[in-house]
Amino acid sequence: MKKPGNASQPQDFAELLARAQACTVCAANLPHPPHPVLRVSPTARLLIVGQAPGRRVHETGIPWNDPSGDELRRWLGMTRDAFYDVSRIAIVPTGLCYPGTVKGSDLPPRPECAPLWHPPLRAAMPDIRLTLLIGAYAQAYYLGKRRGRTLADTVQAWRDFLPDYFPLPHPSPRNRLWFKRHPWFEAEVLPALRERVGAVLATGDNGGAHTQT
Repeated sequence: MKKPGNASQPQDFAELLARAQACTVCAANLPHPPHPVLRVSPTARLLIVGQAPGRRVHETGIPWNDPSGDELRRWLGMTRDAFYDVSRIAIVPTGLCYPGTVKGSDLPPRPECAPLWHPPLRAAMPDIRLTLLIGAYAQAYYLGKRRGRTLADTVQAWRDFLPDYFPLPHPSPRNRLWFKRHPWFEAEVLPALRERVGAVLATGDNGGAHTQT
């Protein structure tokens, strides 16, 4: 497999995406044949970085095509059509392939994936104005030592990471207890998130953020 590289022209971008989609670097460590799931575009302005595809996403090839995605779209106030508008919103998980499960919980994303693919993919999307870092793995890769002691500390300090990043918890239904323990997230962070994302997507576009009514 060719090494990933910067993509400055449409053909280069298409070749980079094709290489990412055909990646087999972690094949020996995956429970199923590799199936990288990502959506990228050289015109995207918002990048969503989550953990790794779950089983349903692995099977359908559509990122965030599950209850967690439904909740994320509620957080953003977006319709499915707006969320999947790849010309405006890119989706690149920390690990591109489904890592499998253990005792009913998804395994962590493969550690080889983000260092291999995120730098060239980001370099090929020069219009990205904001990156949503969803969950501890995305925050660990992008924020490193800048993270707080806990995920809650990092999310509550979201202002410290602007204008480039906006850290968020994972919207999984399994995290209901976390949301119950941290009511400030719904009350304070989500309105700021919607405002920031709306501003990023509306810049230079008459369509706005396609929010739900």
